[in-house]
Amino acid sequence: MLNASLDHSDSAAETARIALKAIGDPKVMAARGTPFEAAMDLAFDREGISSIVTSLAQARENARQMRDQITTEMWEQLNALYLDITGPGSRLAFDQGSSSFLHRMVAGLHLFKGASEATMSHGEGWRYLSLGAFLERAQLIARLLDAAFGKPSAGDTERDHLVQVSLLRMACALEPYLRAHTSDIKPALILEFLLFNKEFPRSIRFTTARIEEHARALSQHAETAGASAPERLAGRLSALLEFTDTSDLATNGASEILRTVTLECGRIHEAIHDTFVAYPIERRLPA
Repeated sequence: MLNASLDHSDSAAETARIALKAIGDPKVMAARGTPFEAAMDLAFDREGISSIVTSLAQARENARQMRDQITTEMWEQLNALYLDITGPGSRLAFDQGSSSFLHRMVAGLHLFKGASEATMSHGEGWRYLSLGAFLERAQLIARLLDAAFGKPSAGDTERDHLVQVSLLRMACALEPYLRAHTSDIKPALILEFLLFNKEFPRSIRFTTARIEEHARALSQHAETAGASAPERLAGRLSALLEFTDTSDLATNGASEILRTVTLECGRIHEAIHDTFVAYPIERRLPA
């Protein structure tokens, strides 16, 4: 999300505000005077739970503990990303070219995702990995859209246009959106595309359908009667996105459905933990 413009313009400041609100850390922008300084904190702050370096360190440690479950290609790419951001020249590289540095991070994350898809057996472990990625993506896109469109625009048409382009870039959706709507960039069309497009892999409808798919497959491993809680919750969320009338957004706004997505993804995460991780030991003991 940080690979947007980091200059000193008003549109850059607004873009940074949206990104920081979406990840739940608006205090960073308040503490740091410019989008560039806020972005540097979010990249390198080892004490910040939302920073890139903290996220990569935790991912690397988790991967180390289950090294036998992932492939060499995944491990090497994750290590390369971690060493890139923790290397002695990383801050200087950011200072000299923040956009290039952040684009390299994004490209590295795409490579890790590609390695997991192409080299990991598509069994239970892969489904947990994919399910977690889609849950996080759905929440992040929902928060991003809510931060951008939850309140009426200030009315600066030129600045709003630049912010909307940056918003699409943050969602890795600029080119797919332009192919669907040419150069007609409007908030209503952005909302519809990122909420309901069933073919774009970062739209909320696409992600919730994949969440349901993986939750249903994993529920086969839950030794409980009937459908497991994650499967029920995921099915309800997927149905919400599939059957919501897009015309309702013009009448009621998008905040309610976006916040519902965020809340329900959190409930699905808790249900997965309770069903597959923190279940009572008696469930696995023979009668």
